[in-house]
Amino acid sequence: MLTAGPTYEPIDPVRFIGNHSTGKMGYALAQEFADAGFEVTLVSGPTNLSIEHPAVQVVRVQTAQEMYEAAAAVASQADIWVFAAAVADYRPGTVATEKIKKRDDGSDETLVLELVKNIDIAATLGQTKRPEQFSVGFALETQDELRHAQDKLRRKNFDLVVLNSLRDAGAGFRHDTNKITLVDANGATAFELKPKAAVAHDIVSAIVARLQPHVA
Repeated sequence: MLTAGPTYEPIDPVRFIGNHSTGKMGYALAQEFADAGFEVTLVSGPTNLSIEHPAVQVVRVQTAQEMYEAAAAVASQADIWVFAAAVADYRPGTVATEKIKKRDDGSDETLVLELVKNIDIAATLGQTKRPEQFSVGFALETQDELRHAQDKLRRKNFDLVVLNSLRDAGAGFRHDTNKITLVDANGATAFELKPKAAVAHDIVSAIVARLQPHVA
């Protein structure tokens, strides 16, 4: 089970709160897992990407709540969970039923939105993870990167965290490359900047290597 892409949290029928995630890393992982012989359920937020592989089932969603429901529906049957999506932390508390219009009297110089916290998909599902299941999270950080990744590893019951830093050129959103550090309970392993397809191969290889003792 793999999540990818952003989530869009509606403000009104026209506007939404989102982020710059393209889904490229998650889709590359889905392709790599499928090529390695896994059956993949890809829960995808809104992207311009597609994937054609008989072993990949794509479930398309828009919001964080929809992503949680789709992931929760398959999580118990999945051996590996990979949370690569950039899920919006907050959503508007109230969604307007009609497009919010500007006023002609100048009384709308500011617009106040009350935001409420979205469900933490990885943390919530992490509470149900069985010992034989393997959970992987992503951490996109801008400061104290390793400390935040290690904290996320503990809080969300991850077995592995893929750490990105926006301070690394060519990493993060809107790039065809990525630079990662894999963090687990035993330490951290850094990789060089690579195309996202090669990064996906490194991640899947690391997961398979860690699963082999369980299989044996």
